[in-house]
Amino acid sequence: MILLIAGTGDARELALRIKQEGYALLTSVVTENAAKRMREAGLPVRTGRLTAEAMAELIRHEQVQAVVDASHPFAEEASKNAIAAAKAAGVPYIRYERESSSSPRHAKVTIVDDYEQAAELAAQKRGVVMLTTGSKTLHIFAKRLLGLPDTTLVARMLPREDNMRKCEELGLEQKNIVAMQGPFSKELNKALYDHYKVTLMITKESGKAGAFDEKVEAALEMGIETIIIRRPQLDYGTVCSDFAGVLRQLGRLSAAQ
Repeated sequence: MILLIAGTGDARELALRIKQEGYALLTSVVTENAAKRMREAGLPVRTGRLTAEAMAELIRHEQVQAVVDASHPFAEEASKNAIAAAKAAGVPYIRYERESSSSPRHAKVTIVDDYEQAAELAAQKRGVVMLTTGSKTLHIFAKRLLGLPDTTLVARMLPREDNMRKCEELGLEQKNIVAMQGPFSKELNKALYDHYKVTLMITKESGKAGAFDEKVEAALEMGIETIIIRRPQLDYGTVCSDFAGVLRQLGRLSAAQ
């Protein structure tokens, strides 16, 4: 049995590849919407967040032989829990990491280490700020930017009910919420930037699968200043940047058993 922690758009495709190779598989997702997509693809799935202890117990109960972590590059807590759980249960851990796009060197691009730095820099620049980093850290930007003179915060996020509640609680006006599911083409990014008259765009270094290039290229072609938040740096151990690499690692483990 392989336990796959799924948190990216391509995690489902990786799960299907693993299943096609003949491995028994259990996928783990956070939301019911993600679970529905897994079930539609014929993949077994469990739903909800797991602590390291709960994941280790799941590994033992399901007799999991390896953990494949395909969580989002910015889901630090999920990866830390998966690493700790695999270690506690005594099974191998394999990280699937999206290929990282090189952050462009450009006069209008500033690269920062975390969300707080991005929010502080945005507060200094002001203007119309489009946030494309999701809802999880929206409170950091809302606290720093909402109510600031000459500043409008536009937040782009998944069209989920809990996200809309969060926006309401934080005081973000409906007219400044873009509730859409990506990935977005460069043309659609441009249309949104133009519609809101964006002067500053904030994004995460999420990689090609997260349409990072399309967001940034659209902004720079329109002369829009851009803040890029670096990926967290974790000591994952075994890391694969493509599906073939994950399957090779699983094959070696099977051969060794």
